[in-house]
Amino acid sequence: MPALFKKADKGSAYILDVKKTQTKAFSNLIASLALIALEIWVWVQSGKIKTAKNAAVQPSTFPRIMIIGMAVFTAILLIQSIIKLTAMKADDPLARRAESLNPVKEKGVAAAFIVILLCCAYVYFFKSLGYVIMSFLLSGIIMYMIGLRKPAPLLLISFLVPSGVWVLFYKLLAVNIPMGPLQFLRDLLDKI
Repeated sequence: MPALFKKADKGSAYILDVKKTQTKAFSNLIASLALIALEIWVWVQSGKIKTAKNAAVQPSTFPRIMIIGMAVFTAILLIQSIIKLTAMKADDPLARRAESLNPVKEKGVAAAFIVILLCCAYVYFFKSLGYVIMSFLLSGIIMYMIGLRKPAPLLLISFLVPSGVWVLFYKLLAVNIPMGPLQFLRDLLDKI
C-alpha cells in the first residue's frame, strides 16, 4: 500500500509517507468494528438472563440500555473513521501513525494487559474470596502500579474503601455481596 504522509521538519506538519493502515483513523475503524461485534455478543448474552414475573423492568433492561448507549458512540466513531480515511488531510491529528500495542516495547500497554488479567482474576475468584479481599488485592496492585508506594496509605485505602462500599451495600441497600473467608464480618455487623 502506498505511503500517504511523512513528518516534515521538526514535527510541524505531515506530508506523504504514512500508510492509511498505520494511521490513528484506521485503528479507530478497527476498534469500532471490534466494539460492534462485542456489543452484539453482549446483547445476545443479556437476552439469556432470566426474566422476572410481574416486573415492569426486567434484569436485562439495564445492560441493554448500556449497550445502546455504547452502540451510539461506536457508530459515531465508525462514521468518523470512514470519513477521515476517505478524505484525510496531512495536518489531521488522525493522520498520524497509530501507537504500538506491543507490550514488550510499551510499558503502558503491558500495564493495561496486566490490569485486564487482574480483572479476569477478580471475576474468577470473586465468589470464593469475596468482595472485600478481591477489591483489596486489585486496588492495592493497581495503586502500586500507578506509583503509590507508601505502604500505609496503600493498605488503608485498599482496605477501607471496599469495606465501606460493602457496608453501604449490605446495610443501607440490602444487597448481599459475597464475603468469602470474611463472612464473620457480616455476622458481626448483623449483631450490631
